[in-house]
Amino acid sequence: MSDPRVDTRPDARLSVFKTYKLYVGGKFPRSESGRVYEVTDSKGNWLANPPLASRKDARDAVVAARKAFGGWAGATAYNRGQILYRVAEMLEGRKDQFVREVADAESLSRPKASAQVDAAIDRWVWYAGWTDKIAQVVGGGNPVAGPYFNLSSPEPTGVVVVLAPQESSFLGLVSVVAPVIATGNTAIVIASEKSPLPALSLGEVLATSDVPGGVVNILSGRTAEIAPSLAAHQDVNAIDLAGADEALAKELEIAAADNLKRVLRPQPVDNAQWFATPGTERLTAFLETKTVWHPTGSLGASGSAY
Repeated sequence: MSDPRVDTRPDARLSVFKTYKLYVGGKFPRSESGRVYEVTDSKGNWLANPPLASRKDARDAVVAARKAFGGWAGATAYNRGQILYRVAEMLEGRKDQFVREVADAESLSRPKASAQVDAAIDRWVWYAGWTDKIAQVVGGGNPVAGPYFNLSSPEPTGVVVVLAPQESSFLGLVSVVAPVIATGNTAIVIASEKSPLPALSLGEVLATSDVPGGVVNILSGRTAEIAPSLAAHQDVNAIDLAGADEALAKELEIAAADNLKRVLRPQPVDNAQWFATPGTERLTAFLETKTVWHPTGSLGASGSAY
């Protein structure tokens, strides 16, 4: 016999609303400012109140990214590939959640949102496969006229700020973040301002996918407020302006010039183009080339050398 004091009606439960937080250094802080902002769907329906990140949050993200850089850049390319593939595995298990969030964020039907999420998962697999191959594509032995070897090999640039695309809240986001970390860089991501929820949920996946804390840091809020301090930050090595409009991109380029940051300028890309095979352009965008010269040695009186 049921307890009459317990309300067993299906509609008796209180809704448990998801609390979205930043992802910095492998942890989930709220903004140090305590601010939030309202995110709605295309019809004005409330979705969530994600954190409104401050410049202090951005500085904390730089510290976390720099701390994580040595270990991540020093990991084997094969190991990085395993970890990126693990991200794809985890996303596959949470696919329904991301389909729902992308559908709300971009006002898409469920089938179209599902196609976006599928493509994003496949994109992680794509870049996971490239981690131990890109060195063969952009490095190797150089032909020189002299008694020495000349070898070039790629190395990661360092800490990279990524302005995520504003319109493609998940597929575009993954398309700009995955190649940055695949090549050994660490990233500070400013999520789409109007549609940050898929990006913040991605932080939860990264935290449980063997990605070391600090390798990817995700901030939500006003892009124009957060980005300038990061573009001017002396411990940031590069910036991807994918999500910046023309005026903001110009401002950030000027700020980035102060310490000669590498800048990837924004390219006009619509949602359909994000589905295209990405190629290696973004993989090589934040790589430096180290060239080593080594003298050959004589092997004997015959004059042969190695």
